[in-house]
Amino acid sequence: MKPIAVFRHAATEGPGYFATFIEQRGLPWRLIAIDEGAAVPASCADFAGLVFMGGPMSVNDDLPWIAPVLDLIRDAVAADVPVLGHCLGGQLLAKALGAAVTRNAVKEIGWGEVRVLEQPLARQWLGEVTAFPAFHWHGETFAVPAGATRILASDHCANQAYVLGPHLGMQCHVEMTETMIRSWCEVGAAEVAEAGGPAVQSPAAMLAQAPAELPRMRAVADRLYGRWLEGVRR
Repeated sequence: MKPIAVFRHAATEGPGYFATFIEQRGLPWRLIAIDEGAAVPASCADFAGLVFMGGPMSVNDDLPWIAPVLDLIRDAVAADVPVLGHCLGGQLLAKALGAAVTRNAVKEIGWGEVRVLEQPLARQWLGEVTAFPAFHWHGETFAVPAGATRILASDHCANQAYVLGPHLGMQCHVEMTETMIRSWCEVGAAEVAEAGGPAVQSPAAMLAQAPAELPRMRAVADRLYGRWLEGVRR
């Protein structure tokens, strides 16, 4: 089997639980560390799937790797190579598919409930789950690309996830581990202090909730990742 390519855009925003999930299933993967200057592949031909993690930058920033990434995503969509996007990754997929990425009404930082929309595609991806605690850290939001279907929403961000064939774009972070949460709380302490608002938690609250919420979110990640892997060619 060809490896699954995992794109990291910031040192603290690695694959987290996604890596654990695919390693438990004996699937090969390759880290492409954009944050360390790794080149963006010109084609998706060497990979079974493409996975894009988060990052503090905007997809609208003038960064040298964004245009090649968008081209690579479009190449994968055309070739039916499944794409999975987490937060920034979901925004990259949306932009590559022609949808706008704009400022969200408020910043979402910390734990917040996400609702599963009552429609057939959401059931295919999430079974009988109706809501779950998700981890958030974003100030922007994607529009749902043409032809895609929205499957998740929250009170503070209507577009939390969409699917288009084998492709899944998420605004929330289901890949989190406790170590990642601790790291983000340290690195992002100033942002949290400055943000405020109805959807921003303190670092202490995020960490206090983690032991209870991580297992519940991980059960949903298992469903989402498992459904996404159904489209990956073995």
